[in-house]
Amino acid sequence: MRAAILTLSDRCSTGERADGSGPALRSWLEEHGVTVTCTEVIPDEASLISEKLAAWSDSGSFDLILTTGGTGVSPRDVTPEATERVVDRVLPGFGEVMRAESLKKTPHAIISRAIAGIRKNTLIINLPGSPKGATENISFVWAAVPHAVAKLQGDPEECGTPLSK
Repeated sequence: MRAAILTLSDRCSTGERADGSGPALRSWLEEHGVTVTCTEVIPDEASLISEKLAAWSDSGSFDLILTTGGTGVSPRDVTPEATERVVDRVLPGFGEVMRAESLKKTPHAIISRAIAGIRKNTLIINLPGSPKGATENISFVWAAVPHAVAKLQGDPEECGTPLSK
């Protein structure tokens, strides 16, 4: 699986603060057998986010794009809206699971607006901006990611796996 990581932060994009979540996600993905071929940091600007997500998805170079940052409620948090503009289909289960699992750890999880969706053959998942939040949240949904990517690439296998008794 080939992945890209897009960090969304005004302060990190200007060098005012170091990006901690992008490198944390890269390490996490590599530990799980994913090849991270591109990382970038850009400011919290909806048009820039949408343009980058569309360009990366349309390039065919990535199976998975993770965004980190911009999923809260501050005025500059625009990642979900920027993502919605470019995806062909939204996958609500990813955000639902991330919020439900995060809520077990912090009451602030309820204000997360992270979404996931598909553009062409690429799965895009929004994650929180903190290194801990980003890696925890990808771990909550990871079991479904390889299957989703395989399906996007045309895997003809049946989706339903019988439960063992």
